[in-house]
Amino acid sequence: MTRVGLLFPGEMGSLVGSAVDGEVLWTSEGRSEATRRRAEAFSDVGTVRELVAESEVVISLCPPAIAEDVAGEVAAEGFEGIYVEGNAIAPERVRRIAGYLRCVDGAVISAGDVNLYLSGDPADVASVASLFAAGEVKPIPLEGGVGSASALKMAFGGWNKIGTALTAQAYAIARVYGVEAALAGEGVDSGRFVRSARKAWRWAPEMKEVADTCEALGLPGGMGRGAAELFERWEAHRDRPAELDQLLDDLTPRGD
Repeated sequence: MTRVGLLFPGEMGSLVGSAVDGEVLWTSEGRSEATRRRAEAFSDVGTVRELVAESEVVISLCPPAIAEDVAGEVAAEGFEGIYVEGNAIAPERVRRIAGYLRCVDGAVISAGDVNLYLSGDPADVASVASLFAAGEVKPIPLEGGVGSASALKMAFGGWNKIGTALTAQAYAIARVYGVEAALAGEGVDSGRFVRSARKAWRWAPEMKEVADTCEALGLPGGMGRGAAELFERWEAHRDRPAELDQLLDDLTPRGD
């Protein structure tokens, strides 16, 4: 049975870990009680050092800002297995990680099914895909090597989440002028951002990665950076439900 180390089992990480055909290890050191509850089905080995020493494959699903720090910590422990970089980061950052780890580039997209796109060395991609032969997570190999999966994540994440930010912006404008009902009548659904606001703290850094990706290709990065700024205004609703008026107050406080 393959031993798979799972770094940072958040909501998506726990789902991915639960779909692995093998023994999933995690480390409780420094993790919250909520994370501990999500990881109950996994084997706690205590520290990153132990996780690296005991794993054949390590899957990293962490906040984008610390992705390279996490990879560096794993590399410093002398890991020689397959490192699945599954975070929402720009292709150039994944390529840097691949410079010092045996890296498979991964992107989790869960618009409907939970798809795990994988790119990199074909043999390593096949090895990772075999861990998800059945279950809720569907592995999908991509051509193009390291960077392709992350590029897809940036493309999809930008399209999806910037669209959510634009919907929130539309309602913020409409509320100031008292035309929210007319906007809704045109098919613009406020539920799109109300349901998602609790995730905005995670989406803000991802939108900065989208902006970096665009700018590296000569595309404007302003849309991604604007979406990041908007999502940062919802930090107070981190992992908690919020009402429409609360969210719009955060964007355009009444009286301003």
